[in-house]
Formats: sequence, C-alpha cells, structure tokens
Amino acid sequence: MSEHRSEPSHSNLLPDLDEWESFLQERYPQPREASSFRDYGTNVRPAVREFYRLNHRYQTLDFVRAKRRQYLALDHREMSIWEAMEFLNTLVDDSDPDTELSQIEHLMQTAEAIRGDVHPRWFILTGLIHDLGKILCLFGEPQWAVVGDTFPVGCRYSEKVVFPEFFRDNPDWQVAEYQTDCGIYEPACGLDRVHLSWGHDEYLYHVVRDHLPEEALAMIRYHSFYAAHREGAYTHLMNDDDRRRIEWVRAFNPYDLYSKGHEPPDVAALRPYYEDLIAEFFPTKLAW
Repeated sequence: MSEHRSEPSHSNLLPDLDEWESFLQERYPQPREASSFRDYGTNVRPAVREFYRLNHRYQTLDFVRAKRRQYLALDHREMSIWEAMEFLNTLVDDSDPDTELSQIEHLMQTAEAIRGDVHPRWFILTGLIHDLGKILCLFGEPQWAVVGDTFPVGCRYSEKVVFPEFFRDNPDWQVAEYQTDCGIYEPACGLDRVHLSWGHDEYLYHVVRDHLPEEALAMIRYHSFYAAHREGAYTHLMNDDDRRRIEWVRAFNPYDLYSKGHEPPDVAALRPYYEDLIAEFFPTKLAW
C-alpha cells in the first residue's frame, strides 16, 4: 500500500484538523444563514483543496477494503473511552496552540450543547465521543484517510460530494463497473452493504457498536456523509432503515458543526459527570 503515501508532503497537508472543521462550518452554514453561502471552488483555502485532492485521489475501493482489514480487527491497543480522549488530546494544534481548544474541549463543547438541550444521556455521550476515531492519525494514518466528507466507493461519484472534479484522478474512475449509479451494489441494498471512504467515522462505529443504541451508532457512522444527510445524494442505495437513521444524523449535525465557541469548558469540573456517563454505557476497556 506504499503508493498511497508516496506523494503527499507535510507542506501540503492541513496545518491542523481544526482547519478542516472550520471549512465544514463555512461550507454547511446554518440554514437560517443562507446569505453566507459562498463559491467554495474559488474561495476555499489552498490547504483544504489539497487535502481533498489527496482524499479523492487515494480513497479507492481497494484502499478502503485494505484499511478495513487493517483496523477492524480492533487489535491495535486497549483503552478506556477517557484514555482514548486523552490519547486524542495529543493531536496538538501546531499552527496556533495558544488560541485553539484542545480535542477534549472540542468534544465536551459538543456534548454540553446536547446536554443543555435536555437530550437523552446516550445522545450526550455520542456528542462526547463522536470524533474519537481520529486517533487513526496517531496510528500513523494521513489526514486524508482520517477526516473529510465521506462518500461511497465502488459506484459513481455524486456531483454533490465536495470537489467532485478531483475524482478524475482516482484510479476507480477508469473502472467501468464502478462508474454506474449502483456500481458493485444493488439498488436499495442499504448503507450497511456500501463501502464508504475510509475514516474516523467507520472506525469508531466498529469500536463502539456493541454498546450504544442504533440512533447513536448512525450519528457516529454517518456524521461526515454530508452528500447524503445535507445534500440528499445516494438515496438509490438506501433502504427504509437508512432513511430513518439519516434523520438522526441530521438531528446530531448542528451540534457537531455549530456548538464550538470560544470559551473552553471546565474539563476538570465536568469530568466526574462524563466519567459516570461513560461507565453507564461502556466497559472499563475497549479494543481499538
């Protein structure tokens, strides 16, 4: 799999993962702020364009299958949820460490916004953990294989995926079987049977799938599948269960995108509450 890492250089990557999240907030503004829509083909930051160029070039069906084999055995290490949060916190923001929030603070902001709206405890917990799959970066994976909008591989790319023009550099573009509406899949087969581009969503879903309700798992697994839950694409692959799950993803999405403020949460004060919440749903250790 060395070809997947040969081209990218550190100078071409996002300075930190928060730049990708800032791009998401700009690309998918709150509906009431329709005037804030912009032409992202021309105004987007160069690092974000380069990130998606690499993502769309290297996320092939073969790559996704290889990463599933590599990681879904869940044999890399054992950690508690809180230990995974602290591990993720070692992803340091090199561009401006004095002003950016830590990863734990980002997670707590999302969870606290959900808690403030008096949602069920599993919903609050989902906000706390939804990005923990980003520890893939700490296992040595490049950013384009960890974050970014997700999309199906093995079938025709939708024009509603961000920067669809970059898919022309993907080897799968030349595979006729993969470039029909359904590709290797059957109509209405259900998203469980569809390979999405590899990243933190799918990885975390498999880590926690035995411990959370179906609604929470949908939020985790599909929260980066913006082409589906924000743009309405790929409905021909969905079944009735998927359409119900996507509604839960839409309910979660505003907390993911718009809850991050400037004031950091008091992690020390909030930690006992969240440790109790974690213990309610998860065992002491999980396989990662």
